[in-house]
Amino acid sequence: MSGALSNIYNNINFALHLNTEAMIRLQEQASTGSQVNRSSDDPSVAYRVLGLNSKAKSIENYADHLSDAIGVLEYSSTVIEQMLSSFRDTKVNLSQVSNGIYNEEARKRAAEAVNNTLEEIVMLANSEHAGQHLFGGGNTASAPYLVQRTDGEITSVTYQGSYQDRNIEVAPNVQSSAFYVGEDIFRSDERAAPVFVGSTGAAGGTGTSSVHGYTWLTVTGAAGNYDLSIDGGLSTVNTDGTDANLAVTHSTTGEILYVDTTQISGTGVDFVRAPGTYDIFSAIISIRDILNNENNFSETQVREMMDSSLDSLDEMSELLLRGAVSIGSRIGLLDDLNDSIQNVEFYTKDETSRLVEADIAQIAIDLSRRDVLYQMSLSIAAKAMSVSLLDFL
Repeated sequence: MSGALSNIYNNINFALHLNTEAMIRLQEQASTGSQVNRSSDDPSVAYRVLGLNSKAKSIENYADHLSDAIGVLEYSSTVIEQMLSSFRDTKVNLSQVSNGIYNEEARKRAAEAVNNTLEEIVMLANSEHAGQHLFGGGNTASAPYLVQRTDGEITSVTYQGSYQDRNIEVAPNVQSSAFYVGEDIFRSDERAAPVFVGSTGAAGGTGTSSVHGYTWLTVTGAAGNYDLSIDGGLSTVNTDGTDANLAVTHSTTGEILYVDTTQISGTGVDFVRAPGTYDIFSAIISIRDILNNENNFSETQVREMMDSSLDSLDEMSELLLRGAVSIGSRIGLLDDLNDSIQNVEFYTKDETSRLVEADIAQIAIDLSRRDVLYQMSLSIAAKAMSVSLLDFL
């Protein structure tokens, strides 16, 4: 008899224990709002939730990258717009000078204004966002443009940044760069034949010159014995005036200007521009130098140079516009990608919530049922365990 009572007790105790555990789980789900609070609650769902959480975290990282990239590009777009505005103002001033509205003193003041524009353009080209330079390509740690000055004025601007993009992954298997290579934005690369403006009679040779932007060709000597230089006389090339394709090399940069010397009729300084090769810095520097007229050109020559310089401003404005369009297109692409990423993130979190979140109404019903079952179990157990002395006789 004692063995039978022991079995009954054990079975009742086990059943009550199972029911109590079920009620505890339901109460935990009601308090947390989650039906899976530990892996053992539902291993299959827990595994899926773990994968979804990992995916959501990855998507959040992509969203952060996209947000950072878009912020950088929007700031870059603002910088380009400021540059365009400065170029438009410079062109207006230059047009007035070219039309003869300004006298010599007014040209000097215009040169000061152009010099201020140059300082502003250099500052904008070296702009930073969150401690990173915008136009240094893959090298965002240091200023991409280095300036050289003479008597306080900028005489040259050299690109020191990287020629490689710094790509980041903005979506699975999708890379993009928010930092542009400055030379791709601020320098043209559609070379055309050099144009000579001056009185020496020198003209372009048949070779493909490598000079960029504006160059000053100095011709000294006498008929049959001319010396030509494009680096201010640091180095010269001699000709007897019969060379149709004389290579004149810049001793510092190594650039070459091919000159037809057969039509040279006198000495002096010619203004040579290489269309399609301008950069925004040298273009403005040359305009300032023309306005200052340190080579004592005639009024006619200055105006002719001013007219020629208008072409470079148009070319630079077009170059900046192309850069602005490129940046705008990239912003649009990343915005669309960001929208897609956010949609994926929403659906991922929604799927996680659907798997994890508890149905409170159903839990309340289950708790009520379990409580009734528990009370019934206790009542039955009390009757089953009510043993008297007669049961042992």
